[in-house]
Amino acid sequence: MPNVSITRHGNANAGEYRAHVEGAEHIGRLTWVERDGARVAEHTLVPPQIGGRGIAAQLVVALVEDAREQGFKVNPVCSYVAAKFNEHPEWSDLRA
Repeated sequence: MPNVSITRHGNANAGEYRAHVEGAEHIGRLTWVERDGARVAEHTLVPPQIGGRGIAAQLVVALVEDAREQGFKVNPVCSYVAAKFNEHPEWSDLRA
């Protein structure tokens, strides 16, 4: 698996997680907006040039880790994020 770093961008109302892959110019993203006291995970986008490496999953894990640390709930509107929540019943307490 390539070296991937996740950065966080945005403010209290909206933002995104960005996956930077060492040696690649393309960036994976998970976007969210704040709505009704939860972060609504809207889209997970990983360009094909860096796809197939588990990058989308790493973006979701970063969101879940932040939810645990910062105490917010996640509304997984994005089908990929929803599928990951379904795969991980231990995250059910974080689902809005």
